[in-house]
Formats: sequence, C-alpha cells, structure tokens
Amino acid sequence: MKRVRLGISPCPNDTFAFHGLLERRVATPGLELAIELADVEELNRRFARGELDASKCSFHAALRLAESAVVLPAGSALGRGVGPVVLARSPARAIPAEARVLCPGEGTTAHLLLRLFHPDVRRIEQVVFSEILPRLERGEADFGVCIHEARFVFAARGLSLVEDLGATWEARTGSPLPLGGILARRDLGSDAHAALARAIRRSIAHAREHSGAALATMRRHAPGMPDEVLAQHVELYVNDATVDLGLEGRRALAVLDRVARESGVLGPDAPRLEVFDERPAQAP
Repeated sequence: MKRVRLGISPCPNDTFAFHGLLERRVATPGLELAIELADVEELNRRFARGELDASKCSFHAALRLAESAVVLPAGSALGRGVGPVVLARSPARAIPAEARVLCPGEGTTAHLLLRLFHPDVRRIEQVVFSEILPRLERGEADFGVCIHEARFVFAARGLSLVEDLGATWEARTGSPLPLGGILARRDLGSDAHAALARAIRRSIAHAREHSGAALATMRRHAPGMPDEVLAQHVELYVNDATVDLGLEGRRALAVLDRVARESGVLGPDAPRLEVFDERPAQAP
C-alpha cells in the first residue's frame, strides 16, 4: 500500500470530480490517499517544494516542473470557452501598459496568458483569486485576471468584461486551452500513476451517478455559491478531457509548450511536459 499526499482545489469542478475520493465512496487499490485542499497557486508552490506527491496544478506551473513530474491522463481542466477573463470596474477596450492588474498567482495559466498577450503590462500584483472581484468592486485596482466562478457572476456584480483570454488563445492557436491538471512525482512510479488515474476516473463516474451527494460536497467547500453556478462549473470544466486527455488534450499541451518556448517564458532547452502513458509496456 503506497501512501499518496494528493492536493486538489476547493473549486466546484475539483470537488465534483474528486467527490468519490473525498467521501471514500470509491476504491483505491494499492493506494492510501491523504487529500488536502488549497488554492491552486498554493498547490503549485507546495507541489514544487515536494510537499505533495500528486496535485492539481496550473499547466503554466507544470511546464516548469516537467523534469520531476508527469501529467496524469485523468483529472485535467481543458477545453474551449474555459479561459480566464480580464474584468474591470468600468468598461474598457484594452489594458494600458501602466494599468494596475491583479492576477491569481505567478504560476497560474491566467498569468501566463496575460504575459503572452499583454507583455507591456508591468504593474501586476499577485493575489488569491477570491480577492480579485471584491478589490475590483472597491476600486483598488484597474483590471483583474479572473478565474473560476468569476466567468459566471461578474455581470451580476457590476463588472465589465474587457477580454476573454481563453477566446484570444483559441483564436491565435486554434487549440483548446489547457488550464490545469494532476501532476504526479515521477518517483511515485508507474504503478501508482496508473492506480491514481483509475481512481480519479472512478471518482468522476461516481459523482455523475450520485449528483445529489456530489452537489452537497461542492456546497460544503464553496459556501454561499448558488447551485446554478456550481452546476455551471461542472458543465464547463468537467468534460471528456477530465476523464481522459486523449489525443486532443496531448496536442493542446504541446501547443502550450511551443508557445511558451517561442515567447521566451520557457527556455529552449527545458524538459518537455510528459503525459503518463497507461498502455502496458510491449515485450521486446
């Protein structure tokens, strides 16, 4: 039995997908899971420091961790229409270079997209994602790069959409946007990688079969969030790529890697991000 410290975020798409594991409703043969919940940027940092064996991480952070970690083929957030949005208190057509912009963490894919598409913006402040909408409402910043439920609630809170960074990504690359996925330390070994991927898929299937119980889990970790917003999270972010990255998901990660190298965000000689291959090794 291998003990695995697994980190996930408290966001509804993760608590839905991992409901079966959080509530110990699905079997994890060969694994003893200790699940911890934290903001995704905190997870990025904790995984990089070696405090977690596997974790939901931003794919921006994952690019820098390719030497020591692999991406599991299950558990990712990837797709079209899923990207971060740039919001402002007042309508605006663009982000001036001198604007003060709030971002949800240096290692987030949201920050990577801001750097890619607005390299002249200099006054970037990294804050916990949940602080960005309130601070915009109070006029404490000019713009905010917002993730998670912000896409669904910004209009009701009187904020304006400046740019959908996911739509910009899709228009420029033709590729779905890889937001984040489950990274696992290479030294866990292929047996643990495969067992964890299977457990995640069983957890997703269990949540879909027991949606009422999964809703209760989501509510517990996102108090005050309306049920319709919880449902929108699941509909948008828990999709076929969450069950299995597949060929399209792997191609999307390759596009992200290429764009990061071409822009200078990633060094030309940096190791390439690898998706764990579940296929049994062929006999020589």
